[in-house]
Amino acid sequence: MSQQKTHYNTELSSHNFSIILCCNGISSPANIGSIFRLADAFGVEEILFDVEDVDISSARLRRTARATEKRISYRKGVDLIDQIAVLKREGFQPLAVEITEKSTSLGSTSFLNSKILLVVGNEAFGVSQPLLDLCDHHLHIDMFGLNSSMNVAQATGIALYEITKQLNTKIKDEQ
Repeated sequence: MSQQKTHYNTELSSHNFSIILCCNGISSPANIGSIFRLADAFGVEEILFDVEDVDISSARLRRTARATEKRISYRKGVDLIDQIAVLKREGFQPLAVEITEKSTSLGSTSFLNSKILLVVGNEAFGVSQPLLDLCDHHLHIDMFGLNSSMNVAQATGIALYEITKQLNTKIKDEQ
């Protein structure tokens, strides 16, 4: 019989990637808490929020984040347009998770640049047009139901999984 492991008897490898999450207009404490937890799980360097009123002390956020909000570097009230321009000059590649006329499938995209800005958008409106215009690529997640969108935290998790899977393979191949 196989026994479920706990946080105390699981050996985890800690690895950080040069990935910065840019959260455009995300305001739900549950989504923000989930994004913190995902950032921790996938070794994200930092989270940038363009909204100033992210309430890190929210009980809902803290319950969802499970203390990851204490470990992951974040900034709130960030002008994402200015910050993306600065980080592009530092070699980061901005990618938006959004269905657009020019978006390509996340699953068919190769992530060769190891410095990534992943731009995710508001629960109702997605990534704003000015931010989409700054991004090198727009990525969509192939879906097979009738709905054309999914929760921002779920989409962020799927995107981070694919990106870090490829980056981790690249790191292993180089060793």
